Amino acid sequence: MKPHPKIIDRIVSAIGESKSICVVGHVRPDGDCIGSQLALAMALQNDGKNVVCWNEDLMPQKYAFMDPEKIMMKPRRGHEFDCVIATDCATLERLGSALPSKRKTLINIDHHQSNTRYGDLNWISGREASTGELIFRLLKIAGWRITPPIADCLFTAVSTDTGSFQYPTTKPLTYHTAGELVKLGANLGMVCHEVYQSYPLPRVRLLKHLYNHFRLTCDDKIAYFWLKKNDFARTGANRSDTEGLIDHIRAIEPVVVAAVFEEVDPDLTRVSLRSKSDKVDVNKIAAQFGGGGHSAAAGARIAGHPLSVQRRVVGAIKKALKSI
Repeated sequence: MKPHPKIIDRIVSAIGESKSICVVGHVRPDGDCIGSQLALAMALQNDGKNVVCWNEDLMPQKYAFMDPEKIMMKPRRGHEFDCVIATDCATLERLGSALPSKRKTLINIDHHQSNTRYGDLNWISGREASTGELIFRLLKIAGWRITPPIADCLFTAVSTDTGSFQYPTTKPLTYHTAGELVKLGANLGMVCHEVYQSYPLPRVRLLKHLYNHFRLTCDDKIAYFWLKKNDFARTGANRSDTEGLIDHIRAIEPVVVAAVFEEVDPDLTRVSLRSKSDKVDVNKIAAQFGGGGHSAAAGARIAGHPLSVQRRVVGAIKKALKSI
């Protein structure tokens, strides 16, 4: 077997010494988060461990196919675990209420460059395009069997976090991992149907809102739009329906950076950023507002009046564009 970081051996050892394990993910979990969580939880269950999966927010409906046994559940208070494993979460705060207060060891597995290394054991690798690739490597090194349902979860994780292998973070190893997962039984047709071809009608209404209300500025190099609470009420959509919406304005030909401003509270805005240029690092832009992520995809939660937040963020993007 090829050499691997010693931290992986330490993680495998800590898991081996644990009987009760909780696998947690970040608030508003995406495909990489959920796919990584479920794949790891299934593998550990197959290895005889007592495992639960917790997230603060409910799983988006389009990912429910990965969890037929209903492993994923809402956090419960008072439970004690030998080991808690956080996947795809850059900061402790983004775990929200999913982080159990009673635990012996906290393991942090993530691919975000902005990860704050909050665990007792931290395996952080920004070279990989998804946390799913790290979990795939962990399972192989540990010798835990990758069943077809596990392969489905990991393929979903890899596919969704690379924009279906379109983002510049996609590396040759990403394709190799995806190919290995298909060999191991990942149902490519089912995954693509569930994730990319089964949008609920409320999401389509939200997409219509996007196309009717997005704005362009800075010689059409910046595209942005707002999602207010009444937009969700009017369309019948929920927060999980927003995943991937930003890619529709990112795909406009002149656009270099896309932004979504989402109202959380009257004075709190969630901002998502995407860049099409390796010369514009949106992770650095998000960091100016206390956020983070990757060079091509990042975000932040920003307090203040909505229009003030918009001006500050768009101003920071314009400054980054001027530098190139």
